Amino acid sequence: MQKQDYYNEFFELGQQKINFKFYELRLPDDDPVFTLKKVMEEMDFSALLAQYSGKGKHGFHSIMKYGVLTYANMRGVCEIDRIVELCKRDLAFIWLTQGEQPKRDAFYDFLNKKLTSEILDDLNNQLLRWLKKEGLATLEPLFIDGTKIEANANRYTFVWRGILNYHLAGLPDTIDSLYAKYNGFLEENGYDAKYGFGNARMFMIEGMDKVREVIEKNRKRKLTKHKKISNNGMIEIDNCSPLELLKLQKNLVATATGEGIGFVYGKGRKKSEIQRLYEELEACGRKIMEYKESFEIMGKERNSCSKTDLEAAFMRMKDDHMRNGQPKPAYNVQIAVENYFIIHGYISNDRTDYNTLIPVIQRHIHAFGEI
Repeated sequence: MQKQDYYNEFFELGQQKINFKFYELRLPDDDPVFTLKKVMEEMDFSALLAQYSGKGKHGFHSIMKYGVLTYANMRGVCEIDRIVELCKRDLAFIWLTQGEQPKRDAFYDFLNKKLTSEILDDLNNQLLRWLKKEGLATLEPLFIDGTKIEANANRYTFVWRGILNYHLAGLPDTIDSLYAKYNGFLEENGYDAKYGFGNARMFMIEGMDKVREVIEKNRKRKLTKHKKISNNGMIEIDNCSPLELLKLQKNLVATATGEGIGFVYGKGRKKSEIQRLYEELEACGRKIMEYKESFEIMGKERNSCSKTDLEAAFMRMKDDHMRNGQPKPAYNVQIAVENYFIIHGYISNDRTDYNTLIPVIQRHIHAFGEI
């Protein structure tokens, strides 16, 4: 058994720290942090510094925070909490921050408010120009390849345009029956003449005939076991506004108030005919709003979206854990490289690569001129 003196040779008695001197520690001469500092000394940070006013305190230096984030990404570290921890314990980060210890709020404020996409693109282009000056890249040829990366979204919160069109095809009949029921109710009880409510007319939905035609064809093809036809046609529902149904609801409320009819809720209470009609109109208007919001999210370029990530589209992935070809919410990432350096990156929600080449080339021409 070792004596107590053996322990004291390595640790000071009563102190919870290792007994060594910091000046005896040094970074390797080929550490990437030295290369990063050399490159940053030649960069122009005027656009970044312009984000700060000349008044008050600004906390940690913005160039230092940019250097820390860049060096962390060079080492494959992206989590802010992990970067904050490295600023306390990693010698390269301590050297880069000159012993300062930025907190997570400082990095989040810098990323969300100061380091805009335009400034970040400008700084990245300066890094690429430095590579060209050093002869490491020419910025003339581009080798582009893409992959699909699954989004951080629930895999089963999909919304399909074809399914919306299928359900929307039956909505006009429902609305038509509600209008007929509304007009018949007012005319039967004499409320239209008493309160001055005119005969309500249903609005039109453009493109519905084509959708119904496809639905009918798919029903026949299903019987013959043929493949279904795509039902992703565009339906114009701009004129299909729930405000039209809201007007009818207001008329019913005014009628109920004038006739002394109250709306009841709860188990065991019988609802009046005017209340049931009111709730049917409300449910139909809510359904129209859901359809309109889904179509606005998808736009004209997509046929699907996710409820938990509105910008992601459903695509077929290489990694198919269920082995049934089920699409998952993902993004199409295009990467342009030269001599193992990433020159550009382009992220879209296109399921194919047909529309991704031109944006990458235009971005390169805008930054460096002709290819």
